[in-house]
Amino acid sequence: MAQSKTMELKRAVAPFEQIDPKASIKQIANTIPPLLVLWAAAYFSLSVSYWLTLPIVIAAAGFMVRTFILFHDCCHQSFFKNKLANDILGTITGVLTLVPYEQWKRSHSIHHATSGNLDKRGIGDVWIMTVQEYADASLWTKIRYTIYRHPLVLFGLGPIALFLIQHRFNDKGARRKERWNLYLTNMLIAGLYSLLIWLVGWQAFLLIQAPIFYLASVMGIWLFYVQHQFEDSYFENEEEWSYVQAAVEGSSYYKLPRLLQWISGNIGFHHVHHLSPRVPNYNLEKAHEAAPPLQMATTITLSTSLKALRYRLWNEETRTFMSFREARAYLVKKREAQARSEAIALAAQAEEKAPAAAGKSRLAAIRPGLQGD
Repeated sequence: MAQSKTMELKRAVAPFEQIDPKASIKQIANTIPPLLVLWAAAYFSLSVSYWLTLPIVIAAAGFMVRTFILFHDCCHQSFFKNKLANDILGTITGVLTLVPYEQWKRSHSIHHATSGNLDKRGIGDVWIMTVQEYADASLWTKIRYTIYRHPLVLFGLGPIALFLIQHRFNDKGARRKERWNLYLTNMLIAGLYSLLIWLVGWQAFLLIQAPIFYLASVMGIWLFYVQHQFEDSYFENEEEWSYVQAAVEGSSYYKLPRLLQWISGNIGFHHVHHLSPRVPNYNLEKAHEAAPPLQMATTITLSTSLKALRYRLWNEETRTFMSFREARAYLVKKREAQARSEAIALAAQAEEKAPAAAGKSRLAAIRPGLQGD
């Protein structure tokens, strides 16, 4: 992308980086209290019928996703102007969503700084292999990757592995502040859950909190997955990688129905968010509409996003995602094409050598006669 266009995009988005404290407070008011009210309503509905509880739980899971968006903005320091206020709200919402604030803030900043960079994968992202990497990998790596990329594992077991296990432990090399924030988060989660179990009983707690956690986690992982895993996304090696191109071409515009857009805190405007993480979630749509080039980002909908379920490998040559079956067919065709090229090259070499060999034969036939003379 030309330097002039890059600067133009940044200038167009810059005004929307301004934080509106009133809007932020309003979002807290229309997110966290409703989540708590829905949790209480789910508890009281248990005495009537669990069929009445389920729709309440589903709604609560939606508000849990929205709570995570507030957490997410705090991590980017784009929710409040004051850093301490962001850190406090981020830690509180991290307890509600089971995510340690300092740990996720660090890994997510790395994700933003390396998204789409094939040479810097592995932190804050979904495991992606290229077609050639998979072809060259060991059998054990292929088995692990195949299992990992299966939707039932990624979205079925993923929430448990990520939120209940991985986020409960410090990363190797984590700094003191990050380690202590995780300890604090774990203690507050344990205290909150113990209080709820004491108030409503462990059975009621599990019937309510388990589906809220699981549904919200699945939705969260899906949103993160689908906004970078679309057919013609953007991936480059370090020397060719561009931050702006990775943002605009490697992040989709997930066009959701209005209600889902509100619940997900406008995160569907993911290309805008990656271009400028300092834009608060309530300004993302405004920034998208103000910059025509951003409106050219790849748009996916609820129906078209389902195609991402079959994507497994990134093809560096065709610059598209592929299923395992498509990748195998592609590699077979590639090998066949290479075999034909090699055969043609060998044939050409043979034709070049043929006249020389014939000349040597004629010379050998003439030499005895010359020697006799």
